[in-house]
Amino acid sequence: MTSQAAAGPRASEAPGRVGDVRRRNLALVLSRLGPDTVASRAEIAAATGLTKASVSSLVTDLLTTGLVEELGVTRDGERGRPGVGLALNPRRGALGAEVNVDYLAVGVLDLKGTLRVHESVEAVNHGRAPADVLADLQGLAARARDSAAAEGIELLGGGLAAPGLVEGDAGIVLTAPNLGWRDVDVSDALATLVPDAPYGVALSNEADSAAVAELWYGQGSAADAYLYLSGEVGVGGGLVLGGSLFTGPGGHAGEVGHVVVDPQGRRCSCGGRGCLETVAGQEAIFAAAGIGTGTATGRMAALQDALAAGDRKAADAVGRAGAALAVAVVAAARLVDISAVVLGGHFAALRDRIGPLLVDSLADLAPGQITSVSFSDLGASAALRGAAGGAVRRVLAAPHELLA
Repeated sequence: MTSQAAAGPRASEAPGRVGDVRRRNLALVLSRLGPDTVASRAEIAAATGLTKASVSSLVTDLLTTGLVEELGVTRDGERGRPGVGLALNPRRGALGAEVNVDYLAVGVLDLKGTLRVHESVEAVNHGRAPADVLADLQGLAARARDSAAAEGIELLGGGLAAPGLVEGDAGIVLTAPNLGWRDVDVSDALATLVPDAPYGVALSNEADSAAVAELWYGQGSAADAYLYLSGEVGVGGGLVLGGSLFTGPGGHAGEVGHVVVDPQGRRCSCGGRGCLETVAGQEAIFAAAGIGTGTATGRMAALQDALAAGDRKAADAVGRAGAALAVAVVAAARLVDISAVVLGGHFAALRDRIGPLLVDSLADLAPGQITSVSFSDLGASAALRGAAGGAVRRVLAAPHELLA
């Protein structure tokens, strides 16, 4: 745990609209308190360039919001006088939810980034009426809210991650081929996930949410730019550039799952032919490996068993997936000049097999281009962590919203 305010931008107390200046400075003070940081008022003043009196006044407001708590005594430097430590309050948080083809999931993330509640249930959502799927999700969210309340956590906002193309501001899933959804308005359902949330509940793409979860809480935290690939029934992608998610002018950049890797290949659910997910998607791998029907968990276990037993069909299926991944990754890397890739979902579950294949193929196709290949440790919670984390960041960026 860090006992000093993190380094960062310094504020000036130049004249301006008092309301605007105070809002900026409230967020600035809050930004000095990272997930593992405990800092005194004096340390925050030194880190931000604000006066100690200003910091003291701002902290009083932040304590009122409940976003900050006072802890034990900390020392301001080697010779400084002891001061009261300040930290983010883990009893405030946000709810994350995810709709996917074969499961529904919810979780609660506190302000420090700890996943305090998590529940995932397998469900066959393809072809189901969106209203029925969302009703089931609302039931899970209600249980998560109850669990959060039992732990004394107040939920301030939330996020919903969904596969496919989404219009986040409008709350519309434009198209999710693997669900069979088109132009589904989920805005009313969003509001019910965390009723009366002061920071609202936002809609985002599943792979984009997982990509930023890696940036904030996982393998991407040490990288400035990387491609994230999410292996589910399909293949989702998210692109992080300059430490921020890049979504493009239409908000749909990073859809690597529909990069063509085999022009003579199978038809994809998107209507195209030879897309990456027709070779490297979960269903494609299971089918090529001869894994029968069942739950996703059971089929993955069967695939792992087949690989361990030396089954040639299973090995060939994973080998083709790794080779196709390399083609898509190199295409993306050449276009946007990235050198790192992070893989989640079933790619992470198959890391021992698919990792060496991918690394060898990347070295053959584009020597020296991709210097870092890593696999997510966030498991199936990555997308909902990102959705909840987006809400947490909205809270931390605008603490004044909680002041009367």
